Amino acid sequence: MIVVNTDFVPGREIVEVLGLVKANTIRAKHIGKDIMAGLRNIVGGELTEYTEMLSESREEALQRMVKEAEKLNADAVINVRFMTSSVAQGAAEMLAYGTAVRLK
Repeated sequence: MIVVNTDFVPGREIVEVLGLVKANTIRAKHIGKDIMAGLRNIVGGELTEYTEMLSESREEALQRMVKEAEKLNADAVINVRFMTSSVAQGAAEMLAYGTAVRLK
C-alpha cells in the first residue's frame, strides 16, 4: 500500500477515487508515567512519556487507516493527515485520514 501526504503518487496515474478512509485510537499512559511527566513538566524538558504515547498512537491509527483502504481494494492513500486532541488528562486521540485511490 502506498501512503503519501501529497494529492498524487509520483509516476502513477489515479484512475479511481474510492473515498475517505480514516481511523483513530485513544491512548493513555499508566499513572506512574503520568506522574513522571508531571514532574518533568515542572522542571522543563521533553515529556518523553507523551512523545512515546503519541508516536505509538500515530502508528496504530495509520495501520488501521491502511486496513480500511485495503477493504476498498485501494492501491494507495493520498493526502494523508493526522490530527490529535486531548480527551482527558494524560489521554489523547490520534486520527489518521486520507483518500483511498486506485492507480493505473
